[in-house]
Amino acid sequence: MDIKPLKSFVCVAKHKSFSEAARELNTVQPAISRHISSLEEELGVLLFRRNSRDVSITQAGDQLLKDATLILQLNDQAKVQAKRAHKGQIGHLNIGYLGSACLSFLAQIIRCYKLSFPNVHVTLFEMTATDNIEALQSDAIDIAFSRPLPDTLRNDYSTYNVYTDKLVLIVNKHHKLAGRQHVELSELKDEEFIIFNRNEALGLFDETITLCHQAGFSPNIVSQPRHMQTLVTEVAAGLGTAIAPYCTRKLYNDGCDFIRLEKVNTEIPMEIQYKTTRLNTTIEEFLKIVMDARNDIRDSMAI
Repeated sequence: MDIKPLKSFVCVAKHKSFSEAARELNTVQPAISRHISSLEEELGVLLFRRNSRDVSITQAGDQLLKDATLILQLNDQAKVQAKRAHKGQIGHLNIGYLGSACLSFLAQIIRCYKLSFPNVHVTLFEMTATDNIEALQSDAIDIAFSRPLPDTLRNDYSTYNVYTDKLVLIVNKHHKLAGRQHVELSELKDEEFIIFNRNEALGLFDETITLCHQAGFSPNIVSQPRHMQTLVTEVAAGLGTAIAPYCTRKLYNDGCDFIRLEKVNTEIPMEIQYKTTRLNTTIEEFLKIVMDARNDIRDSMAI
């Protein structure tokens, strides 16, 4: 059933006149008559009763009028929605993020995005770096705020640096090193270490071990928590010391002291990532907002 004959039918039903319908639709009356005849032939019913004085709608026509009105409304709505989707104004955006690395700025980014795109439904998923990779690969999320992807995956993804973090020492407020501005790694050889779980952050774990070896000792690892908040909490509880990204200071850290590590220049990038083949206007518009805020984010996360 074509849209144009339906429009003619609805217009005739509204005016109860073929000539008035033709005038509104900027066409000629024979064209309107052809549209109505084609509908009646297609449906096998009489839609209007005509005589020399007036046009009246039949019972079948009255039912079609209800449905045709809805169809035309949906047709118009479909056009509008398609254009809005093309502009990234509607849809869904699923975002995975590392809590410790993003908590201080992500909410503001989302608020800014929603001001411009209020009809896009945004869902946030707090994940580890490993979870983010799996979610990107399975298309469970559209965007990840995470650590650099493995080299084997980077060709399939577009990535942009948001800010670059540094490693620091975290100790309890009552620790003998608390209050220091700088600490040499070699001073930690007798410490008990809390290190973030290797399965969740392979690079961070291995880098910590390597740095300790370079300082002349193997760390005595007493805990490997899977969440950064747990790591910070364990340090605050006096269960050990930790080497972690400076962004962890944005977590609840009452009872902890964050100290610079001398001669440790390890860079820990925080990236925004998405699968290149899934790029759409919604992702593009969100990315623009992140990039516009990038300098402010870098200033807020600087050590």
